[in-house]
Amino acid sequence: MNELLTFALLCFTSFFTLINPLGVMPIFMSLTGSLTSAQRRRTARKAVIVAFFTLVLFALSGQLLFNFFHISVNSFRIVGGVIFFIMGMDMLQARLARVKVPDSEVSSYVNDISITPLAIPMICGPGAITNAIVLMEDANTLDYRMVLFGTMAVVMALTLIILLASDRIIHFLGETGNSVLMRLMGLIVMVIAVEFFFAGLKPILIGILADVPTS
Repeated sequence: MNELLTFALLCFTSFFTLINPLGVMPIFMSLTGSLTSAQRRRTARKAVIVAFFTLVLFALSGQLLFNFFHISVNSFRIVGGVIFFIMGMDMLQARLARVKVPDSEVSSYVNDISITPLAIPMICGPGAITNAIVLMEDANTLDYRMVLFGTMAVVMALTLIILLASDRIIHFLGETGNSVLMRLMGLIVMVIAVEFFFAGLKPILIGILADVPTS
């Protein structure tokens, strides 16, 4: 029992830290600023559901998928870093808050942003996917696997609660406060993007250099 609790604590802390719902919230706020409360709730629910099942998919067959498509987690980190950096630039210039969506395009817009970039890679990013694959390899019994998927569900539920609460935060901060918060978080997101990019690039370059024949 103590080992299960220790494993559960490891799963929860690692997933909550890697997913970082408080860091996702400013981007969610800026992307959904022009939507109604109902549309914002729908976006949050779909993003969390997609992210959860994506994590489950990679936990169950992640290593097989990577091997089949010859994809490395480091390549995924580089792509995630590029997406993060572009998003951070838009946030830094307060572009996202000015996005206006025509009524006829709201449905497709909600579907688009709920999958990318919210579900993937903001909620279900390279770190969370890697964590799911690694922890699944450590979960050798049914009890451990139930604990793993249970903690993943709990973290996703907390993420949904935080995203749903962002509606009140938008009204509390107002336009000026939201713009300031978005610019500050834009800097942080860009820093995270750089870390992601070079964390994926470094091992790839080391591998390339290791294959270069020495004279």
